[in-house]
Amino acid sequence: MLLALLPAVFLGSNSIITAKIDGKPSQGTLGTTIGALLFAIAVSLCYVVPHAGWAFAYNPRIWVVGLCSGVFWTIGSFGQYSALKPLGVSVAMPISTAGQVVGNALMAAIVLEQWTTLHVWAVGMLAIILVTAGAVMCSARDHTEGAVQRSPKDVRAGLTALLFSTLGFMMYFLFPNLLHKTGFIGDDIYNAPGGDGLYYMTSVILPQAVGQVLTALAIITFIEKNTQLIVAKKTALNIITGLAWAVGNVLVFICAASPHVGQAIATTFSQLGVIVSTYGGIVILHEHKSKRQMAFILFGTVLITVGAVLMGMFTTR
Repeated sequence: MLLALLPAVFLGSNSIITAKIDGKPSQGTLGTTIGALLFAIAVSLCYVVPHAGWAFAYNPRIWVVGLCSGVFWTIGSFGQYSALKPLGVSVAMPISTAGQVVGNALMAAIVLEQWTTLHVWAVGMLAIILVTAGAVMCSARDHTEGAVQRSPKDVRAGLTALLFSTLGFMMYFLFPNLLHKTGFIGDDIYNAPGGDGLYYMTSVILPQAVGQVLTALAIITFIEKNTQLIVAKKTALNIITGLAWAVGNVLVFICAASPHVGQAIATTFSQLGVIVSTYGGIVILHEHKSKRQMAFILFGTVLITVGAVLMGMFTTR
C-alpha cells in the first residue's frame, strides 16, 4: 500500500514540469518517452536480466504486450498534454483523473474480475463517486469579473483531447493484465518469481518504452509533420519529465500485479497525483483561483483522498 501511494508524487509532477517547460504537446510526449526509455533500459540491465535472465527479459510475448501498451500510453499522454493549454493544468488534470479512476477501476472490476463480492462493489462504487466528485470540484470554473475565462472552442478542444487521453491510459493500464486474463501470458510468467508478478511487470516496461518512443515519433512525423521538434531543446528538457514518470510507472505496475493490491487500487492511488498537479498549477504555475474556487479545491481534495483510502482499505482481493 505504501508503494502504491508513491506514484502519485512522481506522476502528479509530470504536468507541472511539462507546462513549465512550455513546449508543444508532441515535444512533451516525445521527451517523456525518451526519459522513460532510458529508465527502462537501466531497469532491464540492472535488475531484470540479472534476476530473471535474458530469455525472460526478451520473451516475445512480453514484448508484444509491452509494445501495444506503450502505443496506448502515448495516445493517452498526447491527449493529456494537448488539454493543458486550452484548459489549464489545475482544470485539465482533475478531469483527466476522474476519467482514469472510473475507467480503470471499472475495467479492473468487470473485465479482470478483481471485485468479487457485493460489499466490495458497494465500497468500490462509493469510492469512485467520491474521487470523481472531488475531481470535478477541483476543476470548478470562476465566473467572477476579471477571472480567466476559457472560450467554448478551447473547452471543446480540451475535453475532446481528454476523452482520447482517458481511453489511451485506460487501455495502457489494462493491457498487461488483460493479456494474462486471456491466457496469452501464462501464470508462470505473470506470477514470477514468488506470486507477486515482479519480473513480468519490470520486464514489460522496456518494450512499453520502445512502443512509446516509436508512437511519439510517428505523431511528430506524420501528424504534425515537423521533424525539427525531435531535436529541439524543449523536447530534450522533457526527458526530466520522463524520468519522473518512469519511476511512478514501474511502481504502479508492480502494485497492479501484487495480490495484496490489484489494478483497481494501484491505479486509483496513482491518481492522487491530481493533488500534486492541482496545487502545483496554482503555486508553481501561478494559475489564478478565486476564494470560491479554492474552497471547492480544498473540499475536492478531501473527497479524492477519502475515496482513494476507501478503495485501498476495503477493495483488496
